[in-house]
Amino acid sequence: MSEVTTENAGRTRLITINRPEARNSLTLTVLASLREAFAAASVDPEARVVVLSGAGGHFCAGADLRKNMEDPRLMERTDDYMDEFHSVIKAIVECPKPVIAMMDGAAVGFGADMALACDLRIASTSAYVQEKFVSIGLMPDGGGSFWLPRLVGTARAMQWILLAEKIDAQALAAHGVVTSVVAPESLRDATLALAKRLESGPPMAYAAIKRSVYASWGSYVDALARERAEQLKLLHSQDVMEGVLAWMQKREPNFTGK
Repeated sequence: MSEVTTENAGRTRLITINRPEARNSLTLTVLASLREAFAAASVDPEARVVVLSGAGGHFCAGADLRKNMEDPRLMERTDDYMDEFHSVIKAIVECPKPVIAMMDGAAVGFGADMALACDLRIASTSAYVQEKFVSIGLMPDGGGSFWLPRLVGTARAMQWILLAEKIDAQALAAHGVVTSVVAPESLRDATLALAKRLESGPPMAYAAIKRSVYASWGSYVDALARERAEQLKLLHSQDVMEGVLAWMQKREPNFTGK
C-alpha cells in the first residue's frame, strides 16, 4: 500500500501520509511522494484546494529516526536529508492553491513544521503540536523558527520551542493557530466544509494572496537556510548522539554542550 495517498473530494485534493503504524513519521521515500503529490496538485486546474493529513489518528510524528538511522551513510548525508525535508516545506508554501492541514493527534517535530507551513489548519480535540527537537539536542528545521514567531509572537514561540511544550488543540485555537477545533469523528467533514468555501473562489487571487502575505513576512527560504546551517552543526555534535541514545533507551539525556 502506498505510504502517501491522494484522493479527490469535489475540487479538493486530499494528500494523506499513510504510515499509521509509525504515526506517519517521515522517510526519504515519503518525502519524495509528498513532493510529487503537491507538484501534481499545483498544476491540476481541477484541484482548487489541497488538504494535507495523516492516517490512523495522527498528523505526523516528524522524522522516522529509527528508519532513517538504518542508512549506514546517514551522518555523511545529513545535508542531503535536510534538503529532502526542506523540499516538502517549499512544495507546501509554493503551491498556488490554499493548503489546509487536517490535524488529528500528533504534529511533532518536522510534522509540526509541516502543519505550520500550511495556509490554514483545522484540528480535532485530540490534536497537538510539539516542537520537540530540543529534547534530543536539535532545533526546528522545517521553518519552525520562522512560522511560530509570526503566528504566536516571539515570547510564546520561544517558550514552546525551548521547553518543547505540548500545545493542545484548545490552546492552538486560543492563539489563532487553527481555525476551529472539532471532535475527531467530525474532522474530515469539517475540513471538507472549509475547503468547499474555498473551491469556488478565484484561483489567481488565491495564488497572489499567498505570494504577497508570505513575502510580507520576509524570506522563509532564508530562514530554512539558517536552520539548515545550524542544524547540520548540531547533527554532528556529541549532544545529539546522547539525545538520540537517551530517546532509544527511554531515559533523560545528559547534555554536555559538546
